[in-house]
Amino acid sequence: MQEISNHIYLMGYSGHAYVVLESAQRLGIKIYGYVDRYRNTTNPYNLIYSGSEHEEKFEAWEENSQFILAVGDNELRRKIGLLIRSKRKECLTIIDPSAIISPSASISSGIYISAGAVINAQADIGEDVIINTSAVVEHECKVGAGSHIAPGATLLGNVEIGENVFIGAKAVLKQGVKVGDNVIIGAGSVVIDSIDSNLKIVGNPAKRILE
Repeated sequence: MQEISNHIYLMGYSGHAYVVLESAQRLGIKIYGYVDRYRNTTNPYNLIYSGSEHEEKFEAWEENSQFILAVGDNELRRKIGLLIRSKRKECLTIIDPSAIISPSASISSGIYISAGAVINAQADIGEDVIINTSAVVEHECKVGAGSHIAPGATLLGNVEIGENVFIGAKAVLKQGVKVGDNVIIGAGSVVIDSIDSNLKIVGNPAKRILE
């Protein structure tokens, strides 16, 4: 059970952040302010702009503060998560109340699990992962740090996903498939074979995109 402080900062403040923020609100979590490189010209949730984490005197490092990762880009989200932990601060995990999570699943910090997502028995979700709207992570799957499972994607049983992987909307990964690090799988793809690191895959059945 996470203990919630009075100073919770949203890291990022654009489209994906809005979804994360509303899930946090449904959990009764109040966001104190947002952190971004620049002050946003629009502020639909009336949050305080708290500066950038790269400022020399970023006040949130000195407070009893916690952070919610709300950046969609895998590489940037992971960098921010590691920076926060290097400051000995906590990245909160936000699980929308409508998500279904097995009590035997392992859920790390800095994760966002969106509305309608399902994570089944013995699944293992690494740090700073996004499990997006209505995605399904079946039994005994492993999802590596910094990865993003897009809306409606399905990982069947015993699938292993490396770090910094993006799995597009409504993609399906066959049971037992293994995916390396830094892989991009296109929307709607059907993956029936394991995938090496650093590849882009698309289609049904999914094939490598030659660059």
